[in-house]
Amino acid sequence: MFLQRFLALLSTRNKEFLRDRSSVGWNIIMPVMVVVGFALIFSGDFADQYKVGVLHAPASQKAAADVVKPFLQTRYIEFIEINDLERAKVKVQRHQLDMLIDAPNRRYWINNESPNGYLVEKVMLATLAEPLEKQTVSGKEIRYVDWVIPGILSMNIMFSALFGVGYVIVRYRKNGMLKRLKATPVTAYEYLSAQIVSRLILIMIITIFIFYGTNYFIGYAMYGSHLSLFLVFALGAMSMISLGLVVAARITSEETAGGLLNLISWPMMFLSGVWFSLEGTNPMMQHLAEVFPLTHLTTAARAIMIDGAGLLDVSYHLVVLMVQTIVFLIIGALAFRWE
Repeated sequence: MFLQRFLALLSTRNKEFLRDRSSVGWNIIMPVMVVVGFALIFSGDFADQYKVGVLHAPASQKAAADVVKPFLQTRYIEFIEINDLERAKVKVQRHQLDMLIDAPNRRYWINNESPNGYLVEKVMLATLAEPLEKQTVSGKEIRYVDWVIPGILSMNIMFSALFGVGYVIVRYRKNGMLKRLKATPVTAYEYLSAQIVSRLILIMIITIFIFYGTNYFIGYAMYGSHLSLFLVFALGAMSMISLGLVVAARITSEETAGGLLNLISWPMMFLSGVWFSLEGTNPMMQHLAEVFPLTHLTTAARAIMIDGAGLLDVSYHLVVLMVQTIVFLIIGALAFRWE
């Protein structure tokens, strides 16, 4: 009987969503328009801001590092302190850094296929009294649209999960639908389970459609496993859906629900690395971003797509998303009320 009631609720919710053409259209058209817009905006030949990674020098090697001090005073170049040499070399290869400098060992890396790297190298050589040993890497350029697409897909998952579950449940409670369901054999567990599974299925179908649909025309950089990527998206969607249940557990006003959902979603959208990297930002801001599920979803998806990471490489983010999902589900289930 449980399975029969669950499948009936799941089918009803899916049909309701698919019959709402405006919601379906918004969930598909909005992220597609954002992706296409960024692809067009950043398809020109103009250069981005120059970024140079500087390998962290221990105190005992500060004197050796002073050889590049004149270059570090160059204006219009952003110098980023680096602690992981191998990871930084990959960023040079992917054109995320224009140059990498290891001052204590008197060497530097550039990508011979990068025009920015070429110009930054000329500026550095003109400012140094002693030359450094040149190392080269090569690799396909990572465009901004390649970098931003994991964030756009994650952001669309966030909005679809929060508003698709949180707002809908509040609307049902307000118009008395939940009160009528309470009079049936359906339990709160069955109802919430159907809502979660229904929204998860719809989110993943839409995400897959958007990813492959836009990828056909734009051609994203994809160095990792497609299966790993969509497992990350599924876990992230579960976390967002569970957060939406927490908001909708007891609220009876659609206006209040909309305000709370916006209060949650907008800070996440701007502080989770969707549009810009958090590297070099205030450490307090970076620690704050760790609280948001969107940060871990975007970071894990981006690592798989751009860096070719596997599930083990992003296990920290997966564990955080799993813990948040469990905590949100427990809070939402305990606080849920029909009326």
